[in-house]
Amino acid sequence: MAAEEIGRTSQPAPQATEADVARLVHRDFAPGEVAAALTLLGQYGTQPWHNEVARVRVALLKLAGGNLEELRRHLKVAARDYRDTLAAAEYPVYMRSISPTEKNDLKQKLAVNSDWHQYREWFERK
Repeated sequence: MAAEEIGRTSQPAPQATEADVARLVHRDFAPGEVAAALTLLGQYGTQPWHNEVARVRVALLKLAGGNLEELRRHLKVAARDYRDTLAAAEYPVYMRSISPTEKNDLKQKLAVNSDWHQYREWFERK
């Protein structure tokens, strides 16, 4: 979906696979930390209330920024409520700048577009 097509009520929801998770772990973590990162990520998805497992794991990787301690910290949040993790990783500008009563459609659209653009750049980075 092109950023220009995103409107007020449609925030994009990224699609993710376990292949994406593996690629991002190998990209973002030092070789000696890959196994530990994968083990930590394996903790999410073990409970019946753990939803959208691959998408949440990708969000955890984005928030961790290649840091195992940050991954542990964000994993605790995801275990409580995965939506907090998705919001922080996928919609950071929107979450910071748009109130629930926001009436400015342009402001909302700009926040959504900004979030989608930065997410795609991070996700597609080599």
